Amino acid sequence: MIEVIGAGFGRTGSYSLRVALRRLGYDPCHHMASLAEDPEMLTGWETAVHGGQVHWERFLASYRAAVDWPACAFWRELIAAFPRAKVVLTVRDPARWYASAHQTIYRYMAPRRGPAGLVMRLENALHPTLGRRRAVCRRLIWEDTFGGRFLDRAHAMEVFERHNAEVVAGVPAERLLVFDVRQGWEPLCGFLGVAVPSEPFPHLNDAAAFRRMAAERRWRTLLRRRTRVTQDTAIR
Repeated sequence: MIEVIGAGFGRTGSYSLRVALRRLGYDPCHHMASLAEDPEMLTGWETAVHGGQVHWERFLASYRAAVDWPACAFWRELIAAFPRAKVVLTVRDPARWYASAHQTIYRYMAPRRGPAGLVMRLENALHPTLGRRRAVCRRLIWEDTFGGRFLDRAHAMEVFERHNAEVVAGVPAERLLVFDVRQGWEPLCGFLGVAVPSEPFPHLNDAAAFRRMAAERRWRTLLRRRTRVTQDTAIR
């Protein structure tokens, strides 16, 4: 049962929030990374992204929190489905957010042309589940959220700021925390009514770390495929 909904866009500290929530006992916490960890979730998100009916209580029954995309795009549906859940809107300076999103998730998931697009098509062919994850992201983020205009910096930042304003206007004040992860544990723990941990607040997944992990995932994907092909050839 979802108890915490993260309504902030990706690259606003949503991964750090995920780790923090898990440390506070809200585990498991759904995040974009969950689509790789639990590929069975893909079908439900594909249904949601294409406008189908999703029974959110059943779909997210095994999770105690949901942050980042794709969940943040469905914050309205989630606050209705889980009326007792609290909402954390992670925020960031719009210009810094755009630079980070452009350098990370856009580069990794969006391009269709040029060398990067060729590499992605190869990866998708070798690992169809990865292709499905990227298709969900392309439809939900780049097409639906940003209207195919993410590279228009001013437009993308306007969408970002409008989203934040809509969350603030649409969530009852007593259910909402507007949170900059640089604030650390105190505002988050006070909002959730839990004790402050003794260890530092997690500040993870900066742009450099994202690119490093993305590169590692690509190599693992290609190596798994190469191993399967080698095994299949040996069996024949």
